[in-house]
Amino acid sequence: MKKEVYLWVLLRLSLGLIFLWAFLDKLFGLGFTTCRNAETGVTQIMCQNAWLSGGSPTTGFLKFATHGPFATLYQSLVGSVAVDWLFMLGLLLIGLALILGIGMKLAAYSGALLLFMMWTATLPPEHHPFIDEHIIYALVLILLYYVKAGHYFGYGEQWSKSYLVKNHPILE
Repeated sequence: MKKEVYLWVLLRLSLGLIFLWAFLDKLFGLGFTTCRNAETGVTQIMCQNAWLSGGSPTTGFLKFATHGPFATLYQSLVGSVAVDWLFMLGLLLIGLALILGIGMKLAAYSGALLLFMMWTATLPPEHHPFIDEHIIYALVLILLYYVKAGHYFGYGEQWSKSYLVKNHPILE
């Protein structure tokens, strides 16, 4: 096996853990971004912002982080239960797909769409006229699918040979 395969696997797993951690932090309020007090910088575990405590996993970003030409559109989504569910399911399923190496096509394209939408919510980016980490992560997701990164140290190869995937190629 070539050395670069290990790098693709490491990249796939790392990005999967980023998505999965975002889901877990917003679900349980683990004290990182979800439950950090902006004024004091103090974090608390299982705060009122946690989704399980009745908080909205999207409100903070949509209400306070959006700016630019699409800010009004994104701010109009604050408090939407459907948006919260879609966002959380997206984080969970994209993260799991990357970690397991299955459903890489769907994970790559849906993850890239999610990241593109987050990018448009904060235009222009803070440190560059048009590129930020959302665009880089989106490109990495697409690249991971095209290099078949899920086939190495994952279940991607077995998954792609399954009856379900053969009949529904979008699930590859």
